Amino acid sequence: MRKEQRVTTGRTLDMTSGAILPMILAFAVPMFIGNVFQQVYNMVDTMVAGYRLGDSAIAAIGATSSLYTLIVGFAVGLNSGYAIVVTRYFGAKNHDQLRRAVGGMGLFNGVMSLVLVGVTLPFLEVLLRAMNVPQNIFNSTYSYIGIIIAGMPATVGYNMFAAVLRSFGNSRTALYFLILGCVVNIGLDLLFIILFNMGVAGAALATVLAQGLTAVLSGVYFVKKYPDFVPHRGDFVPNRAMAGDLLSNGFAMALMLSVIEVGSVVFQGAANLLGGTAIAAHTAARRIINILMQPIFTLATAHATFVAQNKGAGQYQRIRVGLRRVMAVEIGYALFTYLPAFLLGGWLVRFTTGTTSAQILSLAQMSIRIHTSMMPALAVLICLRNFMQPMGRRVAPVISSCIEMAMKFFSAAVLVPRLGFVGICITEPITWVLMAVFLVIAYFATRQSMFDPGEEALT
Repeated sequence: MRKEQRVTTGRTLDMTSGAILPMILAFAVPMFIGNVFQQVYNMVDTMVAGYRLGDSAIAAIGATSSLYTLIVGFAVGLNSGYAIVVTRYFGAKNHDQLRRAVGGMGLFNGVMSLVLVGVTLPFLEVLLRAMNVPQNIFNSTYSYIGIIIAGMPATVGYNMFAAVLRSFGNSRTALYFLILGCVVNIGLDLLFIILFNMGVAGAALATVLAQGLTAVLSGVYFVKKYPDFVPHRGDFVPNRAMAGDLLSNGFAMALMLSVIEVGSVVFQGAANLLGGTAIAAHTAARRIINILMQPIFTLATAHATFVAQNKGAGQYQRIRVGLRRVMAVEIGYALFTYLPAFLLGGWLVRFTTGTTSAQILSLAQMSIRIHTSMMPALAVLICLRNFMQPMGRRVAPVISSCIEMAMKFFSAAVLVPRLGFVGICITEPITWVLMAVFLVIAYFATRQSMFDPGEEALT
């Protein structure tokens, strides 16, 4: 009896033909909404904890935000890099290699999840001491970040399946699961913090359970809707060429993000020495800034998918045109953000935290205004960094991240001790400018060979 062939019914988008900018924007919109909801995961914790538990709870959650971002950023970076390989094979319509790439992603993510949890948890107290977490919030901070790290396999799982779905041009389904997860997170926050009085530990548990739900649902959806792309048994052990391709792309992207966050952890340690008020103000401002930055990051990520698909199909002229148009939109948005951020920053901080502290509101508003004034530089560097990676130019983005790490080390040693909270506010904007200048120079230095289909050197 002939075996019935399963047919892929999930949404796909071939970006190798058609109108370039409308296609990228349409792909980016669901991703943007999803990224905002991803930020809401963290913001809901801050809001519920701030309204219910007070400013010290905000500080407890924020005192390790850079450590959390470092760990999550490493996982997200790996999967973004792995997905470049999957996207290339999707653009080339090579389904056999695509399945091997997805299988390799699953294997490497499983190993990486165990390593992240196993290495981080035993040394968590030492890390928090090194980060100068104030003693009055130490226990709460330890409980919060400990639960988050223990639940890291759920975070890794969701980001893996979301990256795979985006490789196929499906940016909507991951959004639907993320919205559901966010709703569940809000409900569990209210249940654990208000009804069960679990404090910030309840906020962390709510986040982990919600992310676990999104991971399971997105995995089931992938298996059901994309049977042609589901790895066969032998695909989970990649050959040397596939493993090298996955790991070189994955670790280049992960290293790029992790190097940044290593500097952020040191920078956070310097900020923590300024006390609970400064920590709360920095945390509150970062929540708003992160949301304002989401369109820049989202459009750049959508553009990276476009680049990878077209590189796989050999459509280099489309890649060139796409870069120019996406860059224009990115810079235009960055210029637009300053006025609303300047006018509404204080109100947004008050709304999202529930704080009534005039000092926290004043410091957070200053941070928002300084950051948004330099957002055009951020737009340039994020656009180029996410463009160069799928084009095979991995070294320059990593070097740009080293520039950021060095600047944060310098700020932790010099700027913050001398300038206080002002030093915290100016560090990233200055860094954005330095990185943007470097990447612009790197782009023009390698532009000719980058668009040569026969040139694959890693410059």
